[in-house]
Amino acid sequence: MNWSTQVTQMLGVKYPIIQAPMFGVTTPEMVAAAAEAEALGSLALGDLSGAACRAAIQRTKKLVKGPFAVNIFVNSIPEVSDALRGQYAKAKSAVEKLAHQHDIAVDLPEFEDIKLTDYREQVDAILENQCKIVSFTFGNLDPESISRLKAAGTILIGTCTCTEEALILEHSGIDIICVQGWEAGGHRGSFSALDIPQIGGLSLLAQVRDRVKLPLVYAGGIYNATTLLAAKQLGAEGFQIGSLLLRSTESALLDFEKQRLMQVKESDVVLTRSFSGRYARGIKNIFIETMDTSGCILPYPYQNKLTNLLRKAAKIDNNVDFVSIWTGQSIHSYRDCSTREIIRDLVEKVDIFDNTYHER
Repeated sequence: MNWSTQVTQMLGVKYPIIQAPMFGVTTPEMVAAAAEAEALGSLALGDLSGAACRAAIQRTKKLVKGPFAVNIFVNSIPEVSDALRGQYAKAKSAVEKLAHQHDIAVDLPEFEDIKLTDYREQVDAILENQCKIVSFTFGNLDPESISRLKAAGTILIGTCTCTEEALILEHSGIDIICVQGWEAGGHRGSFSALDIPQIGGLSLLAQVRDRVKLPLVYAGGIYNATTLLAAKQLGAEGFQIGSLLLRSTESALLDFEKQRLMQVKESDVVLTRSFSGRYARGIKNIFIETMDTSGCILPYPYQNKLTNLLRKAAKIDNNVDFVSIWTGQSIHSYRDCSTREIIRDLVEKVDIFDNTYHER
């Protein structure tokens, strides 16, 4: 297969495969392993503080010789009000009660102790460290940030979950659009936190290709040669893989979390707001089933901050019922080798399948 596309040319990689920026899973070592496979690694910065972003970027730069992307969340922050404070107190009480019922010792933060990050602080850190590829999700960058990043020669990759979002990104001067299908694991990249588009990936990809002139990267359900080639046939010039790498050597998931992946069934994978306040696709457990019906879920990022210490405590206890294990709808073997090997094997199988098809 001819792997050269507009995406490879813009990003400076041999293969138009992007290692998904999975916050809490991706490590600098995973980014480096993707780069060694001549693909694009992505460092997930999420909603880290500017100082934490600087440290993560600098650590990754020591490991990666070629290009890599950094990924940030560009969500709006809810206005502080008495109503929000009341919601927080109710949610905190519900989570503490559930934790106590399951013998999890955790001291959850008070509302006044929550520290939120404005993504513009992250943009400052990105510019200071001369990162040349920036992807983002949960909305669009503000015009000033776009201008600053473009002036520094930065390639911008926005995320869409519907054609309307794709058109907004195109009109604002973004360089590449990542089309996230409904089946993708992890957080929905939709501009809205609650009223999220529910469009299957291949259908969405075809529609966006008809409406948008920018190069497209497809994310959602790519786990083997045929799924990648299906996305290519519908107009994708790049392919983002995430769930395929969850059990890789470089994944930050712990052994008990990786073992849970090996037992997952189709009916176990659900969409939930329970851990972060935004919809994300992952493996259901006691916390998800309880909180989703509690009426006590806070808006993002407050719910995410509230449950952070709970998840850390559950990891220490190897408690699979109180951690967020995000994965997509495509159940597969979740290989436990290097990210580099997984990507190279995918490339090889695509080439074999593509050559066999054209020889018929």
